[in-house]
Amino acid sequence: MKKNLTTMDVLSPGANLDAYIQAVNGIPVLAAEREQELAKVLFEDGELDAARQLVMAHLRFVVYVARSYSGYGLSESDLIQEGNVGLMKAVRRFDPKFGVRLVSFAVHWIKAEIHEFILKNWRIVKIATTKPQRKLFFNLRSAKKRLGWMNETEIHNVARDLGVTAEDVRQMENRLASHDEAFELEPADEDGYSPSQYLDDPDTDPASIVEMENISRDHRDRLKVAFKLLDERSREIIQRRWLVDKKATLHELAGDFGISAERVRQLEQNALKKLKLGFA
Repeated sequence: MKKNLTTMDVLSPGANLDAYIQAVNGIPVLAAEREQELAKVLFEDGELDAARQLVMAHLRFVVYVARSYSGYGLSESDLIQEGNVGLMKAVRRFDPKFGVRLVSFAVHWIKAEIHEFILKNWRIVKIATTKPQRKLFFNLRSAKKRLGWMNETEIHNVARDLGVTAEDVRQMENRLASHDEAFELEPADEDGYSPSQYLDDPDTDPASIVEMENISRDHRDRLKVAFKLLDERSREIIQRRWLVDKKATLHELAGDFGISAERVRQLEQNALKKLKLGFA
């Protein structure tokens, strides 16, 4: 018996990927006339059921696109899920007056979500931040004609084809060839080296700890001295406005002191200026 997909199934193909793919392939493809009709109802009336039908009918296309990114070593179900998010965004923005099929419009949104997911998860350190780097990341491996490092001619040819500089190509090739390094050693690799052995941790440095404690103590002492410059009412305003978890509002203080909220604000500002002078 074929599984009937619910909205939650659409968002979580990882529950049973094979069953999910079998189910989406069993959903009929919409005829052009029916797709146009649903798109018009959604665009003009915001009919959610029309959106659901458009999304469901194109889930198989998301699977097809997501599988083209299987070489990045990420979960296929995660790629499909991100592609589904892109499909939903496309359906929400689709105007039937565009005169194209939804699949042609949605492919950009589907790939954009998948690209963003890959860039965030392929490495611990973000590998592509600028537009040329993002373009290179998704094109360089397919542009390389052989395994191993590219020669200068290949580098310049790739740079010309992708509209980037030769230096951009070299940098991305180096990034693609590098690997994430574990911060700490595995138990079986006691003779090796890891960043944890030579990178400083300021939170455990005794000198840094003592320095920060001295700075904090000095700040507290100077604040106490500065507080003595304030009259009793100003001290209470500052305490209740800045130094307690549940901060009082200007109107609350105005009611307690029998003055206007604007007057409380003026007293607060004057008190803060005095504290800054006394703290300096």
